[in-house]
Amino acid sequence: MDALLLARAQFAANITFHILFPTITIALGWLLLFMRWRWLRTQDGAWLAAYRFWTKVFALSFALGVVSGITMSFQFGTNWPGFMEKAGNIAGPLLGYEVLTAFFLEAGFLGIMLFGHGRVSERVHLMATFFVAFGTTVSAFWILVLNSWMQTPAGHEIVDGVFHVKDWVEVLFNPSFPYRFAHMLLASALTCSFLLAGLSAWQLLRGKAERSAPRVLRLGLTVAAVLIPVQIFVGDMHGLNTLEHQPQKIAAMEGVWHTEKGAPLLLFAWPDGEARKNHFEVAIPKMASFILTHDFDGEIKGLNEFPGAHPPVAPVFWAFRVMVGMGMLMLAVSWVGWFLGRRAGWRPERLPPAMLWVLAGMSFSGWVATVAGWYVTEIGRQPFIVYGLLRTADVAATTVPSPMIALSFALYLTLYIALIFAYVTVLKYMAEKPEDVLQPNAVEAAQAHAAGVLAGEESA
Repeated sequence: MDALLLARAQFAANITFHILFPTITIALGWLLLFMRWRWLRTQDGAWLAAYRFWTKVFALSFALGVVSGITMSFQFGTNWPGFMEKAGNIAGPLLGYEVLTAFFLEAGFLGIMLFGHGRVSERVHLMATFFVAFGTTVSAFWILVLNSWMQTPAGHEIVDGVFHVKDWVEVLFNPSFPYRFAHMLLASALTCSFLLAGLSAWQLLRGKAERSAPRVLRLGLTVAAVLIPVQIFVGDMHGLNTLEHQPQKIAAMEGVWHTEKGAPLLLFAWPDGEARKNHFEVAIPKMASFILTHDFDGEIKGLNEFPGAHPPVAPVFWAFRVMVGMGMLMLAVSWVGWFLGRRAGWRPERLPPAMLWVLAGMSFSGWVATVAGWYVTEIGRQPFIVYGLLRTADVAATTVPSPMIALSFALYLTLYIALIFAYVTVLKYMAEKPEDVLQPNAVEAAQAHAAGVLAGEESA
């Protein structure tokens, strides 16, 4: 393997590992705020127990997300120095704004959220939870701005091969940003909702559930059942935007080699890059054109229109089908699960065990869909790092030998596999030993303290 391919694989491994954790924390922060608000409104200790348990999950996920994000940024200097040399005038400030606004906001209030309950007033603690949740969303904003600009660059000029900003508004709100930002926020909400439902279902199956488990199970299924149709709608709009600005990515996603009107929707095929055709096609006539152009006879440009400037077809084609297939499965499971839960009155003893087993098995289904979607996005941009303007091969390091990249790649993979195993193992332990996570009488003590504080505030 040459140095370029190894460097790309190493960065892919880093971003695959990193994105798992922001995908949880972005939405989990807002769900924690909801649990916190419900506790203040109802004084129901089950909501406080849920908040305290899932705060621990947030802290664990946040820590791994920060650490993996730092190691990922190192590679801009080691493997991709040309990117910052040419696009640093745009990428550098955007990454800096993410640190100065989002990360400082999260870091400043995270300690209060984790350790301040019982030490500060209820309103201050609620405010800290809000700012942590807001900070995760602001962080996603800046990262998605940069990624979207790399996909649909705007608001810049190129002088002597270097990008310079002409209009920051156009850079920030480039053509694909609104769709990517909405798509990512919804993906985070769905990932988090299935994690909530899955761990709660596992607790119920193991007989380790606290009173909060049925409430959290219901919350997770409700969020998923409501938002998956919204995600499908946003995904459709995103697809139309991609067809306009990145037609070769759409052609790879759909396996379209020749420009045609009334293109079929391929349910299954085996793309052959050398022969430039598909084998074993199973298709629905004209449906690809209808989905992408909202016209049964709409035209889709084929990959042959872009010689030497289109992505590898097979990984984009299959990753897209994994993402869509997992999304459809999540839709079915959330709707059926919510219906069965409602029919059982959300009472643990009446919830069907088969439903609980399915939900427990789907705990990390959001990860599968999110990673597949990111592969479609990133591989689909190739061979460009800034779409249409800057090729990936032109910004890779030329002084780092292949064996050195291969060694660091192997070390990264080994570490990431170990960390993923440890993360899942810790979550399983937390779900099965909630008494160790919450500590004996901690919820009751916090509840009594909060009641006293609220009474004092009302008197004042």
